[in-house]
Parts: sequence; C-alpha cells; structure tokens
Amino acid sequence: MTDDAATLLKEHRDSIDRLDAILVYTLAERFRQTQAVGKLKAEHALPPSDPAREAEQIARLEKMAVEADLDPEFARKFLGFIIEEVIRHHRKHRK
Repeated sequence: MTDDAATLLKEHRDSIDRLDAILVYTLAERFRQTQAVGKLKAEHALPPSDPAREAEQIARLEKMAVEADLDPEFARKFLGFIIEEVIRHHRKHRK
C-alpha cells in the first residue's frame, strides 16, 4: 500500500469512528427521550405501543432514507429494531 493510500484509509477510518460515536450518543439520547415517554404512558395507563405513530415514523424515515441515498428497506428495518426495543422498555415501566 502506498503512503497516499494508507493516509486516505486512515482518514476514512477516523471519519467512520467519529460517525460511530455520533450514532451511539444519538441513540442514547433517543432512548432517554423514549424512556420518558414510557414513564408518562405508564403513569397515564396508555398502551406501550402506538401503531399509527410507528407507521408514521417508518414512512418518515423511509422518505429521509431515499433523500439521503440510503436503502429505505435498511432504514425501515433499523427503525423497526429501535421501535421494538422502545416498546420493550415501555412494557417494563407498566409493571
């Protein structure tokens, strides 16, 4: 590998590392917010799941994915995974 290629590879990897950190901290903040929603729902005897809201979120994320040139199916699966985890947390608050 040439020095130029090694330098470019390091720059790409450094960027990936920064983006991974952004993803982790952003997810942590998102889950803090959804935890607050779960507590509020539990206090007011609201169901842990809101299928209409979830459908809106998935449609919104798929649209953003297309705009960002990201596979919308991947975005849907990713948000689906997050929603499942949020609902699991909300159910824990009801107990």
